[in-house]
Amino acid sequence: MKREEKNKIIDTLTDTINSAKHFYIADISELNAEDTNMLRRKCFERDIKLIVVKNTLLKRALEKCSKDYDDLYDTLKNSTSIMFTDTGNIPAKLIKDFRKKHDRPVLKAAFVEEAIYIGDEQLDFLASLKSKEELIADIVLLLQSPVTNVLSALQSGGNRLAGIIKTLSEKN
Repeated sequence: MKREEKNKIIDTLTDTINSAKHFYIADISELNAEDTNMLRRKCFERDIKLIVVKNTLLKRALEKCSKDYDDLYDTLKNSTSIMFTDTGNIPAKLIKDFRKKHDRPVLKAAFVEEAIYIGDEQLDFLASLKSKEELIADIVLLLQSPVTNVLSALQSGGNRLAGIIKTLSEKN
């Protein structure tokens, strides 16, 4: 590969990393072609961009990024792939689901919600994180609950009041 090609790949990776909200670094080596294609298909279905990259090119791209990714350099060994996503917990859930039938991918590191997580043991924690959309839905549900209770009380009170008025009018 010529130097110009390498520089172009590094620049593209740098731009992608800078614009990514979240990304996971994983090892998908030892997957055969069929399993790799299945993983790529599942990534595509969940809006995850999967890229297999050379460690040296990825390290140079991380060095050029606007954020500090020094903690990730030690994870750049063996085969490396990157999963880019807009929702922080989706790749972790995908990896857990995929590993029910396969040994890979193995999580090396992740950049989620402005924090770096190192190691495969972080997978369960990352999968349990709630996405921004899930947190908003929980907040809306909590806010609706008191309003629903008030409306329910007003409606039942109105029915009770109508019943009392009807009973009083029948007595007279």
